[in-house]
Amino acid sequence: MHQDVPEKILLKPVTESEQAFQVPSMLGDRFREFSNSSPVIGFFKLCLDPFMVVATLYALAIPFEISLDGVEFLFGVLAFLLTAILLDGVFLFVPGYSRPWLGLGRFTLEWGCVLLSLFLIGQVSGFSAYMYPPYYLTWAVVAPLVLIFIHILFRQFVLHPAQDHIKKVLIIGANKPGQLLAKNIQQQSFLKMEFLGFFEDREVSRLDGIKSEEIIGDLNDFSKYICENPVHQIYITLPMTAQPRVMELLDHLKDSTASIYFIPDLFVFDLINARFDNVAGLPVVAICESPFLGFNGLVKRITDVVLSLIILMLIWPVLLAVAVAVKLTSAGPIFFKQKRYGEDGQSVLVYKFRSMTVMEDGDQVVQAKKNDSRLTPIGGFIRKTSLDELPQFINVLQGKMSIVGPRPHANAHNEQYRKLIKGYMIRHKVKPGITGWAQVNGFRGETDTLEKMQGRIFYDLDYLRNWSVWLDLKIIWRTATGMFRDKNAF
Repeated sequence: MHQDVPEKILLKPVTESEQAFQVPSMLGDRFREFSNSSPVIGFFKLCLDPFMVVATLYALAIPFEISLDGVEFLFGVLAFLLTAILLDGVFLFVPGYSRPWLGLGRFTLEWGCVLLSLFLIGQVSGFSAYMYPPYYLTWAVVAPLVLIFIHILFRQFVLHPAQDHIKKVLIIGANKPGQLLAKNIQQQSFLKMEFLGFFEDREVSRLDGIKSEEIIGDLNDFSKYICENPVHQIYITLPMTAQPRVMELLDHLKDSTASIYFIPDLFVFDLINARFDNVAGLPVVAICESPFLGFNGLVKRITDVVLSLIILMLIWPVLLAVAVAVKLTSAGPIFFKQKRYGEDGQSVLVYKFRSMTVMEDGDQVVQAKKNDSRLTPIGGFIRKTSLDELPQFINVLQGKMSIVGPRPHANAHNEQYRKLIKGYMIRHKVKPGITGWAQVNGFRGETDTLEKMQGRIFYDLDYLRNWSVWLDLKIIWRTATGMFRDKNAF
């Protein structure tokens, strides 16, 4: 049986919208705070590590008297891409973070994954035979030391706050967006901002999470305060329904030199990859969008292709053995092909090793059950161990699926559950996956109750909100290590 479905899933199959803007507490999210607050810093970090890794490689060629030919160029390209993909953690020694050694530990793990990936690619492709071991081993040790040194310099000269450039900030409205902004300002010293307090008409007793000393006064006291005190930036976080009051505030602020910003209250929406953008010169807010746009989409696709090629090269004997076993143990084709919803709800043909005596792909599809009479002699085994899913790596190379993503359901089940579960179709904003966040959290196999399907959708949408390369690798690892222990697979 499935694990018990959390109560929050039964009551609401998608997470509350405020979780999308929750202040990150884990070390791996600190760089995302940088990126959100300063796109320049985010872009600089994105390019800095891969560039320094390759620069170190080519610089070491001089003392080792290595001529930079095709092998070194190919190695440099792979090192650049893998560093950009896998070293997505943080600037080490982030200001405001009290445990930098955790950052070093994560950095060491990430760098180890880069080296392991380069080694596996070299072994599979055969180009490692043309490499000079002392040269590359030296680079493997020197490159991370160079990165640590560069990160220390970056913290000292870029992120370190200068007291004479601190901006004094007021927030009008102590609602959730205002509280979150204040918390971010107080926790992130590199923003070089000082939070002075809130102006709010409501009583403190009605404000959850607000201390009385944080309230400077009500909105009637606002004009007097900014005339008597130095204020550099003012953030208005009142609800969008309070437009008349906002316009009144703006009239009072025309006599002030402070910069004025309006933060719309987006917590009224269920947010998936929320972001600001512009279309044809007009500002827009993305409420629900795929996380795999732009560079993220490129990273996701490169990761899928590289890992799929490596996995297929390693498991082709297993593919051959399963294909022969399927053909010898039951009448029918080796592969089972079924139409399922892909990205943006487009129909895709998904491949599996046939594990049943039926080939259902119509309006009525019955899910597999424990001790299902339709299973072939080896059907139960290949389903339990997920061997029947291996042909889907071909779907990944075709660009129709990803290694990690929401598992595709039969079209008949999609049409059934989209009417019953709010937000069900949002999972189709991305390509379906061979494995997914829901499957490694106990929601694999038969969904014989609405609550179980709600649980699966809960984790699918949670994956869209929190995607990272490391989350993908975590899911792949948990899938591989749990192949023979999943009680829900049959």
